[in-house]
Amino acid sequence: MKPCRSQYLTLRGLRYHVRHWGPEGGPVVVMLHGWMDVSATFQFLVDAMQRQVHVIAPDWRGFGQTDWAQGGYWFADYLADLDALLAHYSPDAPVDLLGHSLGANVAGIYAGVRPARVKRLVLLEGFGMPATASSQAPQRYAQWLDEVQEQPFLRTYATRQDVALRLQKNNRRLTDARAEFLSMHWSAQNAQGEWALQADPRHRYANPVLYRLDEVLSCWQAVQASVLWIDAADSELMPRFGNPEQADAEIARRKGHLAHVTSLRVQNAGHMLHHDQPEEIGRAIDTFLE
Repeated sequence: MKPCRSQYLTLRGLRYHVRHWGPEGGPVVVMLHGWMDVSATFQFLVDAMQRQVHVIAPDWRGFGQTDWAQGGYWFADYLADLDALLAHYSPDAPVDLLGHSLGANVAGIYAGVRPARVKRLVLLEGFGMPATASSQAPQRYAQWLDEVQEQPFLRTYATRQDVALRLQKNNRRLTDARAEFLSMHWSAQNAQGEWALQADPRHRYANPVLYRLDEVLSCWQAVQASVLWIDAADSELMPRFGNPEQADAEIARRKGHLAHVTSLRVQNAGHMLHHDQPEEIGRAIDTFLE
């Protein structure tokens, strides 16, 4: 494995943990992890890439070793945190930006809001969420109000090996070695000697703000960067858009709002495609960044 180093800095009042791979002063590639994940998720992808780049990967607020946010978690805060991160590490030059899942949703919107800050954009399973309707608002607000009155929790595990097994239950393609590595970063031992996920349980609250697809697509239309769009043939999230034909049509419609896009569908891979097929994705990214 390529060695990484950790750095801690204050971003918007929170102590952020940021992971680095590669030479300081090299071309910067910022990698953004997904929901209920941590920056170490990109280790296998970084190992597979051949280009000499400086990878910068934060743990989002409330995940990994970054502080929990006392006021809860709102999507716009991810955009503001990313803006602050880029201002710190690359104030004068655009960067190559990669995101997976939640991170890809942040990256795609940010690239449209701040087009001059993003040179090239890589979206891993970044197709967004199903569209919502205004009629869903009363129920969604009610659900959120009910949830915030409760104390949320995430289950704990007796051993770190149990955490690795849980990761493999979530992803049947995950090898023993990769599950063992991820378990070291996905969890930490608590005062009771149990292994707890490094995530604020409040991430499980329903979002009272509906997903406004038209707003997202408007941001995508403003993206100036070239885009490498990578999704998985066996993505567990695709069925949310209907049967395979309906899902492909909807993904194609959404992707059509990006002006400069190259597409890759990775076979024998699910939503955590950078764990399943890092070598293929690494080759594609190396070529894209030429």
